Amino acid sequence: MIQSIDYYAVAPLLVLVLTAGAVLLLDAFLPRRPYARPLLGAVTLTGVLGALGVVAAQAVRDGDPMRTFCVPAGLPGPARAGIGALDIGTLGSGPGGPGGPGGAASALCSFVVDDFTLVFAGLALAAGVVVVLLSMAELSAGDVPVGEWYFLLLCTLVGAVALPASRDLVMLVVALELVSLPVFALTALRRYDGRSSEAAVKLFLVSVVSTAVMLFGVSLLYGMTGTVYLDRLAQVLRGPVAEPMAIPGPDAYASVLRIAYDLPPVLIVAVVLVIAGFGFKVAAVPFHAWAGDVYQGAPIPVAALLSVISKAAGFAGLILILVAALRGQIAVWAPLVAIIAALTMTVGNLLALRQRHAVRLLAWSSVAQSGYILAPLGVRDDEAASASIAYLVFYAAMNLGAFAVVMLVSRRGARGGLDDYRGLAFRNPAAGLALAFFLICLAGLPPGLAGLFAKVVVFRELVDGGGAWLALVMAANTVVGLYYYVAWAARIFTPVPVTEGAGAPATVGGAPAGAGVPSAVGEVPAGAGVPSAVGEVPAGAGVPSAVGEVPAGADVPSAVAGRAGGGRAGWVPVGVAIVLAGVVAVVFSIAPQVVLDLLPEGLIASG
Repeated sequence: MIQSIDYYAVAPLLVLVLTAGAVLLLDAFLPRRPYARPLLGAVTLTGVLGALGVVAAQAVRDGDPMRTFCVPAGLPGPARAGIGALDIGTLGSGPGGPGGPGGAASALCSFVVDDFTLVFAGLALAAGVVVVLLSMAELSAGDVPVGEWYFLLLCTLVGAVALPASRDLVMLVVALELVSLPVFALTALRRYDGRSSEAAVKLFLVSVVSTAVMLFGVSLLYGMTGTVYLDRLAQVLRGPVAEPMAIPGPDAYASVLRIAYDLPPVLIVAVVLVIAGFGFKVAAVPFHAWAGDVYQGAPIPVAALLSVISKAAGFAGLILILVAALRGQIAVWAPLVAIIAALTMTVGNLLALRQRHAVRLLAWSSVAQSGYILAPLGVRDDEAASASIAYLVFYAAMNLGAFAVVMLVSRRGARGGLDDYRGLAFRNPAAGLALAFFLICLAGLPPGLAGLFAKVVVFRELVDGGGAWLALVMAANTVVGLYYYVAWAARIFTPVPVTEGAGAPATVGGAPAGAGVPSAVGEVPAGAGVPSAVGEVPAGAGVPSAVGEVPAGADVPSAVAGRAGGGRAGWVPVGVAIVLAGVVAVVFSIAPQVVLDLLPEGLIASG
């Protein structure tokens, strides 16, 4: 069997793949000169922007969704499935099937470019632009292999773009793993960093376990239905068909598909396992324990990637499975998702309250945000998933902006504690105001109306869909989230007392060395004479710390010192990333309808 390929449909993937190959070749053959690193970053950024341009061109085209990697409509399926007789040809002959109206467009296709695909692909690539800019700053220090970094990053983006277009279980799993596998390699690329290695191992173990759980559920779905295509899964699981359906072709005849069965308990097990597998990917409770340590141990660009691109890919896959394949079982999975959403937003906010480290706070607040995104999926409303997509788009701009400012502050050699941000608005007004705006957006307070509009969209869907109790839980959690976002923002505008700052070494937050107070993340104050439990070395030890910090006055190579001092090559891309995220967040705050207009009307095209 020969399948035709629509190369325009897969053009964004081709651009990213070709860029990844070009990066590897350039890294292998370019001389080790100062211009090599920024050149590879520029090539990567150009490739991501090119793929984003193709997605934009696909979005403005008229016509039906593009489909490729399709199986001929008349290809017979297995004679029996686990729940009864199955004939794919018969299933596809109803309205919208290959034999009915629009049948040619509804053949069994593995790759479909519809509005749903374009929204998630655009989100992943736009976030990828910011992550590449942050990576250029991270790699300017010279202690990370640049070619491998950009190659792995582009591979992750390939998976993130392919996943929302996937319309069969096999391609869905492959795309999801293509998103996940390069990330823990990126986490471990910062060599001789014990915390990064620990984070990579934890992320690897979580990824393996989640994949195994999800594959078990997927295999049960295939075993019960005899098909891997999502729309055929939905048709098989919909129940018995009572009306005759015509089979196309010269020997057409009337037939009745009789599947007299009650959905077996194993189907419920399959649904639970699939939700659990995706729950690991999006850090939903009770599969969230890895988030804090991994975010803190990973380089900041990787943490930003995990919080937006990886999370968006996980939610895209979850929505495809639940809405496209298991819509008929909404009575089974909607209450389960609602409970998980309530637990996720509650636990995430409570853990964020206790954090004194900036990245850990963003990690646990990201868990809470996952609960908000999950909440609309917990009501029995076909259109509620659109609210999840809208919230995800709003959240991406705000969270990426916050990570960009954290990246900027970390390049001054700060340890990452919240107290390092005290008085930031006076030392660096642009960065301080930007971070405060992103935090206010995440909290949902004016003037950061983007976060408020995102929460209003979710509240409306919850109330209209009969999830009033879940709306009350979300309202209570929103109030809890206000505390730590506002408390962090207040530190930015709190002046550093002169007695603390006088004569102290140059730090980024007015937390002078030798203050004698250990931070909440286990750091040891200067002069304690004992390395901390997380592998940091006290100031004055003459050795760079395990997390890339450089003690004051230490004689270290310039490549390492560049991380703390940050030359122009490192500052410029971070500043551009902050400006981009800030502009988008301001636009979303002024005109939220821009996001709402992007939402797919039919959500997911029949594949």
